Amino acid sequence: MSIKRLIPIVVVLLVAIVMIVPSTFAGTTAPTTSQSHSHSWGGYHWARTSNPFHVKLGDNVTSAWDSYLVSANADWNSSNVLNTSIVAGGSTSRCKPTAGRGEVCNSKYGSNGWLGLAQIWLSGGHISQGTAKMNDTYFAMAAYNTPAERAHVMCQEVGHIFGLGHQDESGASLGTCMDYADDSTNSQHPNAHDYNMLSSIYSHLDSSNGSFFVPAGANAAASNNAADWGTLVSTNGRDKTYLRDYGNGNMVYTFVYGVNPERVK
Repeated sequence: MSIKRLIPIVVVLLVAIVMIVPSTFAGTTAPTTSQSHSHSWGGYHWARTSNPFHVKLGDNVTSAWDSYLVSANADWNSSNVLNTSIVAGGSTSRCKPTAGRGEVCNSKYGSNGWLGLAQIWLSGGHISQGTAKMNDTYFAMAAYNTPAERAHVMCQEVGHIFGLGHQDESGASLGTCMDYADDSTNSQHPNAHDYNMLSSIYSHLDSSNGSFFVPAGANAAASNNAADWGTLVSTNGRDKTYLRDYGNGNMVYTFVYGVNPERVK
């Protein structure tokens, strides 16, 4: 057989091999849906000139929540790009933010439909301050008043302060606190994908550590009133995200973790 007649046959064989090999080894090399999904919260991050960077978490929680804040702090501190530390709270249960750090709070915020609430203030695309709130109105109910539920929501709301979104919002458990699991037994801590996502978000360094500029009136968004959060920009069932834009690159994002209405009837 001539070389010219062999060439088309060889090309066909090579194409077949290329198509077969990925599917043959997909079970051992291809990432799962959750592992391949980016759950960065818009790519927003804290400005810093070196890693690991340090974020202080203000302790404004009551004794019922202290151990969960300690656990969340230890979990996120395990990231190779992030150091966290718990410091005296600079706020109250209303959770007014403090420039340059995160404030963590709990209170009976009312039957408003949300179990947890996280907010980040942005200046020029960088996070300048953040808050995380746990709503004791629902955590006083049997459906949510469990160690697993408290650990899940605390870990998740604090994770939002660093720029992470949810891995999944279907109610399935992916073994991470950044999911929306209806059963939080296996969703109390970050998983490897969360740490990998943080490494990706903070893979580049910035020219400065941030000015933490907050425009006048921007802290009004720390209200528990949805009308103060700006525009609803996305919703997926119980999850809602609001944006209040002050112009010139200054804005506030609010991430709402909604209760499951079937569990609080």
